[in-house]
Amino acid sequence: MTTRRTVLSGAAALAGAALLGGRAGGAPGLPAPGRAIVIRQATVVSMDPAIGVAADTDVLVVDGTIAAVGKRLPTPTGAFEIQAQGALLHPGFVDTHRHLWQGAFRGAAGNWTRATWLSTLMNRWAKLFRPEDIYATTYFGMIDAVNDGVTTVMNWAHNHPTPDHVEASVDALFAAPGRARFGCGNFTDPSYQWLFDGQVDQLLATRFARRDQRVTLQLAIDFGAPDDMVRALGFANQRHLPVSLHCGAFGTPTDDQIRFLDDQKFLTPSCTLVHADTLSDDSYRRIAAGGAYLSVSAESESGYGQGYPAVVKAVQLGVPWSLSIDNISQLSGDMYTAMRATLIADHLEEHREAHQQGQQLTGLRLRSSDVLAQATIGGARALGLDAVTGSITPGKAADLVLLRPDTLAMTPAADPIGSTVHQAGRGDVDTVLVGGQLCKFRGELVGVDVGHARQLMQQTFSYLRSRITDADWAQAINPT
Repeated sequence: MTTRRTVLSGAAALAGAALLGGRAGGAPGLPAPGRAIVIRQATVVSMDPAIGVAADTDVLVVDGTIAAVGKRLPTPTGAFEIQAQGALLHPGFVDTHRHLWQGAFRGAAGNWTRATWLSTLMNRWAKLFRPEDIYATTYFGMIDAVNDGVTTVMNWAHNHPTPDHVEASVDALFAAPGRARFGCGNFTDPSYQWLFDGQVDQLLATRFARRDQRVTLQLAIDFGAPDDMVRALGFANQRHLPVSLHCGAFGTPTDDQIRFLDDQKFLTPSCTLVHADTLSDDSYRRIAAGGAYLSVSAESESGYGQGYPAVVKAVQLGVPWSLSIDNISQLSGDMYTAMRATLIADHLEEHREAHQQGQQLTGLRLRSSDVLAQATIGGARALGLDAVTGSITPGKAADLVLLRPDTLAMTPAADPIGSTVHQAGRGDVDTVLVGGQLCKFRGELVGVDVGHARQLMQQTFSYLRSRITDADWAQAINPT
């Protein structure tokens, strides 16, 4: 019987129809820890200007780092070889804003607007989460992200009413595969007292003592009273911690807050502004001048009614930007969809402007290569990780995604960038490496008990659902 596994592990009848892996010590078909890995004859979509898109190219990984990129590379004796046979290889995606804890209600929010999300999830259901629920959703969410080729996630974790919830978030990120930024926040305490009770400093001393580790720390805060904000931003500056803030969504902080951040000299590259949809041109110019980054969640912004995605203004006014998923209770969770949603948002506006003038566009402002860049190296820059990840560059960590060449969507891969952005999806992700460690191989997660992760998530959903009345649930699924 021919199965996907036999196709991917056996010789292919047609060139490019299979990925061929060697066998090694340890688990069958997988390399022993620390063994060099070479990916042969890939079509490398590098996001490195010096390399570009390179066909029939090898990538050598040694000690978790990209050691070389080139044709027919000599490799260390005993290196584990993955024969790509022309399959597309791109950098792991970097998501600069994702609320992993909200995945407990995945699929339940399909008919929500931002108002429904606030009144239902944030104002009522968030209070039901126990620390073990935060652990389950965070752990499962990271596994899910890596499975989709998202190798770095900024976990905007702001449902932390107790220190035990914080510890559960941190434990889950360290237990899960993938590179993570722990966005520590607490929406239940708008005065930011949670910053000053000693727990963040304790985390810095114990869990986040090294800035070069796989899981690092960032503050996730929203706008509060000016005096409280000054104190919170000072706390971040004193500890050299980057900060992410929601702003510029309909009905939330807008231009006054941007002027405040500018006056405080905080619109710097260590600041990421999430959404930023409803701002004036003056605000965007201030952000561009300071070098702060935007985190664009076009799927969320369009579907939730938060405002028109800021990518149009970012491109027009030179604001650095990145891509993110946001709330996975409603949204897809994969960056292929996020890239396409971003392009659609921009192209709709471009076409609308042209049509109002009675014109037909012959070229587009935002290109496939632009959104792929923002989903990879742009996200890495926003998180201050561009020296580590975001491109296939010798010396960087081997955070890599190899797509299957044998799916209908990837046949033919006429243009590597166009195929990656417009045709690929989570089902095409064959192999994922994070820091040179195989996290997914031949379509299956490695080193993860997926059944256990699913069980944890199901137990959390069952508990939370038991605390919600049938009437409340019915109203939430189909709000009126």
